[in-house]
Amino acid sequence: MSAPERIPPRSVTAADLLARGELKVRGRIRDASNAALFCTVAYDGEEASCVYKPVAGERPLWDFPDGTLAQREVAAYEVSEATGWDLVPPTVLRDGPYGEGMCQLWIDVDPEGAELLALVDAEEPEPGWKAIGFAEVGDGKTALLVHADDTRLRRLAVLDAVINNADRKGGHLLPTADGRLYGIDHGVTFNVDNKLRTLLWGWAGEPLTGEAVEVLEGLREALAGALGTRLAELITAAELDAVRARVEALLSTGRHPEPSGEWPAIPWPPV
Repeated sequence: MSAPERIPPRSVTAADLLARGELKVRGRIRDASNAALFCTVAYDGEEASCVYKPVAGERPLWDFPDGTLAQREVAAYEVSEATGWDLVPPTVLRDGPYGEGMCQLWIDVDPEGAELLALVDAEEPEPGWKAIGFAEVGDGKTALLVHADDTRLRRLAVLDAVINNADRKGGHLLPTADGRLYGIDHGVTFNVDNKLRTLLWGWAGEPLTGEAVEVLEGLREALAGALGTRLAELITAAELDAVRARVEALLSTGRHPEPSGEWPAIPWPPV
């Protein structure tokens, strides 16, 4: 699929463009687990590409209420914005050709970007890498699955802990040519129960960075104000209380969370 190169200037924010623009479906993203449509959106002379996921195309899940995944994607964006880390592409809830759904700015991935995940034939990771765990690679052999010791990934690991991301796969990591890193596919987030499943366990149990502590303190304040009000429109009261509790727990321990043992720690498939 070809994507228009134009992106919204400061006079028209990406959120305005996504929320108010004329949405046209250009194709379907085939490898998505729920209905995901590649679209263009145009408003006030500006145009960009986006992903539109209608609520009507969501598959029922046993552990999440039906018809709520789009709202959770928007809620993840709202939390990301509150951190100041800009880890989730602009995302809005809007009406579209197939009803209400999530609309998110399309991100072009840099094919030449630095490697973030790898399988290595070793017992320990090399400098610059963090171990996730051993994986079967066929013929009874195993390899060590590792991820880069990258500040961007570490920030994303903190965000995932806050929103209780149950599906942080390698394919959800989008590095761009300007050095940014975005995370996508946040439909299975904000559950009251601990469902954190991720490939970013390399910092499990390690102290949070000073930056992360400062951001979490800001989130605590924001959740008592405008952010909490906005999230209350997107997730349940119990789920919002759980977000606040997770922020408090992270600040109390001062450490990255570790797998609970009550839920598979790594999503499958991992990519």
